[in-house]
Amino acid sequence: MSSVTTLKHLRLRALFALLAGCLAIGSAWAQPVDGEILKIDKAQRRITLKHGPIKNIDMPAMSMSYRVANPTWVDSFKVGDKVKFEADKVDGNYTITRLDAQP
Repeated sequence: MSSVTTLKHLRLRALFALLAGCLAIGSAWAQPVDGEILKIDKAQRRITLKHGPIKNIDMPAMSMSYRVANPTWVDSFKVGDKVKFEADKVDGNYTITRLDAQP
C-alpha cells in the first residue's frame, strides 16, 4: 500500500471517528417537546408554554414564558395552539429555537 493510500485511509478513519463522536453527543442536543401555548406577549417577544420535560436544558414539565428566536412566531401562533418545540439557553435566556404547529 502506498503512502498516499495510507494517508487517505487515515483521513477516512478520522472522519468516521468524528461522525461517531457527534452521534454520541447528539442526545445532549435539543429534542422536540410537546407543548401548548398559554400566552403570547408580542411586545416582549415571549410565548408562555405548558410543556413536558426539556432534557437538553434539564427542565422538568411546567408552564413557563420563553423568548422566541424568530420574532414572527408571536404573530404566527395563537393561545391554545398545540406545538412541538425546541428550547435552549441563548445569551443567558431560555429561548424557543424551533416552533412547529401540531394538528
